[in-house]
Amino acid sequence: MLDDLALFVTIVEEGSLNAAAIRENLPPATVTRRLQKLEGELGYRLLNRSARRLQPTAEGWQYYERCRPLVRALRQATQQLDASLSDISGTIRVLAPVNFASGLLTPAWASFMHQYPDIRLELELSNRLQDLVASGADLAIRVGTLDDSSLMQRRLGSAGLVMVAAPSYLARAGVPQDPSQLAQHELIVAEPLRTWRLRRPGDGAEVVISPQAQARLRVNEMRLAVEMAHAGLGILLCPLLQSRLEVADGSLVQVLPEWMPEPRHVYAVWTQRRYLPARVRVLLEHLAEFAASSPLLQQ
Repeated sequence: MLDDLALFVTIVEEGSLNAAAIRENLPPATVTRRLQKLEGELGYRLLNRSARRLQPTAEGWQYYERCRPLVRALRQATQQLDASLSDISGTIRVLAPVNFASGLLTPAWASFMHQYPDIRLELELSNRLQDLVASGADLAIRVGTLDDSSLMQRRLGSAGLVMVAAPSYLARAGVPQDPSQLAQHELIVAEPLRTWRLRRPGDGAEVVISPQAQARLRVNEMRLAVEMAHAGLGILLCPLLQSRLEVADGSLVQVLPEWMPEPRHVYAVWTQRRYLPARVRVLLEHLAEFAASSPLLQQ
């Protein structure tokens, strides 16, 4: 009804149905039909129409005088909103995992802020899965399987996983030769990797391990888990990006290297009930370009 109300105001301002049709880029028949529909909903005639002239009725004048400021205010608010949505400035709130956002993505945040000096970035980092809608955030970075089908998503890449242990631990406990032998080892379980999915590319064999019961240590902070593995406390499944330096210098070594852990996909997500403003769209594109150029996200 609001659209029909605005059309009625245009008709009165233009002085004819044809002129209103041209201004609104509508067929004249559509303008007539919508005017008749509005009069039917209100229960009285708004315009006296003849072949030569169009004149509001007394009720039509009264309705026009009351609706005109409302329509103008609505149009002004819409114009301001359109300007806000297309303006590359303002604040962007992003939810993201702690280690992922403060490690691999650090250069992406920095380069984005240099490129767009009029944007304020608010990063809320947590290893807990936060409600994107309730938080009011514009965007979230999620790693792993997405369970919420109501969210819009864009895949940024895939983060590889690696099973590692310190040489001191393997010297003491032995080197497992098969996934079944992990049951005799001390394991470190880092959230959210509660299930270890392994695949052997050579023959396609797959195995799923639930390490919870035998975990020597369970922790919800990945970097601490890597440090505990480095200290020789057990075998850990973790993202390669969290342990690549230790693997490179030999302080952590790969365990069962012929078995490849299933990589975890990385997504940018946002609520489908929210139109993405330009400032959020440019951040999304910036993150996608950064991920495409990062070998650690193209596993």
